[in-house]
Amino acid sequence: MRNNLAGMMCLDLFMSSQNDHDYTYLQSQISSSDFLKAPIKSFDFYIDYFTDEIRKINRKNDINTIKDFANKFNWCNDVDAIFKNQDFETIVLTNKAQEIIWVNDGFRKMTGFSKKYAINKTPTFLQGDNTCEETRTRIRKKLIANKPFEETVLNYKKDKTAYKCEIKIFPLSIENTTHYIALEKAV
Repeated sequence: MRNNLAGMMCLDLFMSSQNDHDYTYLQSQISSSDFLKAPIKSFDFYIDYFTDEIRKINRKNDINTIKDFANKFNWCNDVDAIFKNQDFETIVLTNKAQEIIWVNDGFRKMTGFSKKYAINKTPTFLQGDNTCEETRTRIRKKLIANKPFEETVLNYKKDKTAYKCEIKIFPLSIENTTHYIALEKAV
């Protein structure tokens, strides 16, 4: 156990801190238990909590970034209302011409493409041969209608694997629409 950290328990940690002479002496004094060793469970609880807290912080930071854009562009939309009760992995912010001006960190996780690569492109770069033309047409018509909508589209990751993506798009405006925000998740 001295050189194998994978299964260490408290006594193992203490023993590994001893010099060779003390280690040899103490090892001979310890009798093994018939009980099954179990991993420390409290860390499992903590890591679940910690992961959830990180997810909440990232979400809050993403929303605050969108609020910064809202202030910069003077949108009259209620940003908090847009995000209320929404489940998403990725946020894509585009201008009126649908060129991407910002994506969150979830974009790379979902698509494999970096933020830098996505900037100034339209989201159509994620589409491919099997992306339904009818879906593309519906999206174009809904964008022209200038109302929030939801659609599911077949997109492609950087490694060319296909995935279905649920997209919720919200027009952002002052008097007229100037930008769009898309909340996306793989389904």
